Amino acid sequence: MNLPASTQVAIAAHRFGLGEAQLGASAGRDGREWLMRQIGPAAPQLSSLPGESLPSAADGLRRHAEFVQQRRQRREAAATMAAPGMGDSAQASTEQQFGDHFRQLVLADTRARLSTAALTERPFAERLALFWANHFTVSMVKASTRGLVGAFEREAIRPHIAGRFEVLLRAAVTHPAMLRYLDNDQSAGPNSAVVRRLAQRAQRTGDGQAPRVTGLNENLAREVMELHTLGAAAARAGVYTQADVTAFAALLTGWRVPAVAYMTPPDDASPTRFEPAWHEPGDKRLLGKSYPEGAQAVGDVLHDLAGHPATAQFIATKLARHFVADEPPPALVERLAQTFLRSQGDLTQVYRSLIEAPEAWQAAPAKLKSPEELVLSCVRVLRLGQLAFQRQPDAGISTLGQRVQAAPSPAGWPDKAEEWLGPDAVWKRVEWITRLTDRYGSQVDARVLAQASLGPLLSAGTARQIERAADASQALALLLLAPEFQRR
Repeated sequence: MNLPASTQVAIAAHRFGLGEAQLGASAGRDGREWLMRQIGPAAPQLSSLPGESLPSAADGLRRHAEFVQQRRQRREAAATMAAPGMGDSAQASTEQQFGDHFRQLVLADTRARLSTAALTERPFAERLALFWANHFTVSMVKASTRGLVGAFEREAIRPHIAGRFEVLLRAAVTHPAMLRYLDNDQSAGPNSAVVRRLAQRAQRTGDGQAPRVTGLNENLAREVMELHTLGAAAARAGVYTQADVTAFAALLTGWRVPAVAYMTPPDDASPTRFEPAWHEPGDKRLLGKSYPEGAQAVGDVLHDLAGHPATAQFIATKLARHFVADEPPPALVERLAQTFLRSQGDLTQVYRSLIEAPEAWQAAPAKLKSPEELVLSCVRVLRLGQLAFQRQPDAGISTLGQRVQAAPSPAGWPDKAEEWLGPDAVWKRVEWITRLTDRYGSQVDARVLAQASLGPLLSAGTARQIERAADASQALALLLLAPEFQRR
């Protein structure tokens, strides 16, 4: 890696980090060593308002139970006190009530995520936390996970980003938020005790209707294999089949979030429980191996998935794509995959291999910042801190097309420039930065900031444009809209 030290520091701060206002003061003189020192568990998130507590998974689940109870009470009251003119139009919609019920909790989660990233002195660790939260997506787009996404990131992701992948995988898969998001909470073995009991009840009462709980839900099994471990390419290559997904779904039955676990939980206990009555009896065979019935099988199969060569290839590709290039160099992917396998999924070793890779230190920026990354880098470079999230808890990230903690699908947010470069998306970036610079431009000398924050990455052309700007706001806008700032 024959780069001047100043260029290495600048790349470390922007490509691996979240941007710095003054490179030397934050990243020092050795960018690679600065990144190495940051590897470890992500720091606890900051609560951005005085007295604002960050909810646990149990807190979020209790809020759901409270809403269900309140809705039931409202319906009962409406039924007994109905009067002319008191129709649905006179009442807030259920959707609006639901949003109001969770608003403060969701806002606290949003501010905590963004404030922590804006103020951290370990931005590489924070980037890794954001990467893994997107890899193991849980989205509040789904009503059942509202109020749980922040707790999922704090409890399942952040403590495990530098340990063994198997530990991170199990923490994510068995967290209450994931079990609800991918419907495992209602998945029951077709031959399980609960399904038999409900079928017998329907037969006795002569109801004639199928019981509400009727069998397997394959969502969690499919996404763990396709999105979290082996990858979709492995399915196309015949590494696993639909039969493996079905067997895995049967193996996952019984892993649930029963109300008793979160209404009166022991201190610091996870609300996740294994309930044998929901579990499909008998052995399950997947990926050529037989697993016995019972709770222990989940750990066994996740161990095998975490150590599979297809998983190593999939994780290596995603890491290289995120930090290096939309189409990552095959040689780099192979080295990362071999490190993953050789170290038995030790993520610290994989990160070290990434940092040491010459492909990761090409001077030309290859990755476009996502809306969240762009906003965070602007906040960090302008040193706005928590002030940036007081008016709008997400500082306007949603207006750029990326709603925080609300990815549109279990696949998470896209990690390629083409997904963020449509004409409308580009125009929204211009509008957002224009509003930002109108507000803060007069407080900043963009010429000084450009040199301090970008260093040798600043092109001569951009420097000239900033120098010739009509006023301070335009100068700052030219800096923040420059290719070397928009990309990393």
